[in-house]
Amino acid sequence: MIYIITALKSEAQAFVDKYKLKKSTLKNYTLFFNDQMKLIVSNIGIENARFATQTLINYYDITDDDIYINIGVCGANQNHNIGELLKVGSITHQEITYSFDEGITLTCVDQEIHGGGFEAVDMESYGFYDAVIHNPAIKNFALYKVVSDHYEPHTLNKDMVKSLIFKQLENMELF
Repeated sequence: MIYIITALKSEAQAFVDKYKLKKSTLKNYTLFFNDQMKLIVSNIGIENARFATQTLINYYDITDDDIYINIGVCGANQNHNIGELLKVGSITHQEITYSFDEGITLTCVDQEIHGGGFEAVDMESYGFYDAVIHNPAIKNFALYKVVSDHYEPHTLNKDMVKSLIFKQLENMELF
């Protein structure tokens, strides 16, 4: 089973449309699902991502074949193009870097960043990472981010976010 955590419904909508996911609820969360995947919408923030991820972990039996994936949009510096898919290999949170795979270093922050200073930033990755890394039954996890802006989050809208994610679905190693 593929377990996906997104912060925004607009990020989830790309998966709903492409994979014909059905809508349900799990605890206080919106859940979309089919026979191959379950997707939970966490809302913005580290704690929201942690709790939503932990809810999936607690509710479903974990097998060696399962993969947990955090997917969403991020702000990035000018070295990355809008719409570019980034595979995350490490997360920096509160000046500590946690490395787990090959890929970029994503900085997880508590509030929107205007002006840069980091290669790429989001507001959920550390919460997701913290939940999966503390469960020894989880053997596979990944983080993918799509560059949505160059530190101008006010320029985003729901349709743009959905479109950015949708265009990169084929490039994510989901199956």
